[in-house]
Amino acid sequence: MKTLKTIKKDGFPSGCALSGILNRRGELFSGTHILDSIAQMHDRSNGLGGGFAAYGIYPEYRDFYALHMLYENKESRDITENFLKKNFYIEIEERIPTRSTRAIYNPPILWRYFVKPMAHRVEEERGTEEDFMVKCVMEVNENIDGAYVISSGQNMGVFKGVGFPEDIGEFYRLDDYQAYLWIAHGRFPTNTPGWWGGAHPFGLLNWTIVHNGEVSSYGTNRRYLEMFNYRCTLQTDTEVIAYAIDLLLRKFGLPIELMCKVLAPPLWKNIDLLPPEDAEVLKTLRILYGDLLMNGPFSIILGFENGMVALNDRIKLRPLVAAEKGEFLYIASEESAISAICSQPDRIWYPKGGEPVIGYVEGNGRC
Repeated sequence: MKTLKTIKKDGFPSGCALSGILNRRGELFSGTHILDSIAQMHDRSNGLGGGFAAYGIYPEYRDFYALHMLYENKESRDITENFLKKNFYIEIEERIPTRSTRAIYNPPILWRYFVKPMAHRVEEERGTEEDFMVKCVMEVNENIDGAYVISSGQNMGVFKGVGFPEDIGEFYRLDDYQAYLWIAHGRFPTNTPGWWGGAHPFGLLNWTIVHNGEVSSYGTNRRYLEMFNYRCTLQTDTEVIAYAIDLLLRKFGLPIELMCKVLAPPLWKNIDLLPPEDAEVLKTLRILYGDLLMNGPFSIILGFENGMVALNDRIKLRPLVAAEKGEFLYIASEESAISAICSQPDRIWYPKGGEPVIGYVEGNGRC
């Protein structure tokens, strides 16, 4: 059995590994592809976190919210289930399927529920159904000790834990799933602990985020998000990115292109060189949402039901490469992770800092 000291020596602090694969026709494909891609970047992580998000995996329950839960003990599960029964109609509940592997040991209790919010509870909260879902996720994560919601979207799910990503994928039997969008992460934690809830992706509703880097503006970002009742409880800076995206896209209704300009805006000196109309838009975004600017080196991949977005910090302090082949869009931290599954792409490029790569599922031009 590996000790924590041994695990920490398994990799080098070169940054986390990111990978994403989108079929823009919405056609399903096996999880083996994302496993082969992320495994190519094994040395970018150190065994303290790996995970995946998959979209299109629950077509028979597409109208239900799929709650993937992590429990530290049976008591936390019992308390959470009592909470769920007061707020949701539960269509089905079951253990998340796993297989025994030598690399993954002592996992928490992993459970999933397919639910719909009770209409009268949504009305009592005087918000939308999605607002109610977010409120319940925050309630569980903040107030039920030992219980964590790791994903809460529809027809999608997050699978993550402590281990190398290829081992996590084997543990969760991802080769049994078919999805039209996969994103993956191999973690090399620096400032925060390696634990099951802190692994990536981070999910809220249908948004999922994988992240390489460090958000040095975490304190400012967190305080701003708390004004809108988001609670950061999972001991990692990536959490603020997920909540900021939900706030900007779902609550404030910004287009994805402008959301990217909030998180990674051009430098002021570059804004001054733009045409007046474009400069005015960017200045307004800086004034209105300046507290959501993400300082520090980062690259992220955002998954959502209609597509995938990749973004670097504005001076590109973390690697990111993109490629296309037919209806597929590939994004990764290293070109090798793409060539491992697509040897001859139609196009390959390295996005500039602050320049988003956006891929939509056909027929869904808006999130």
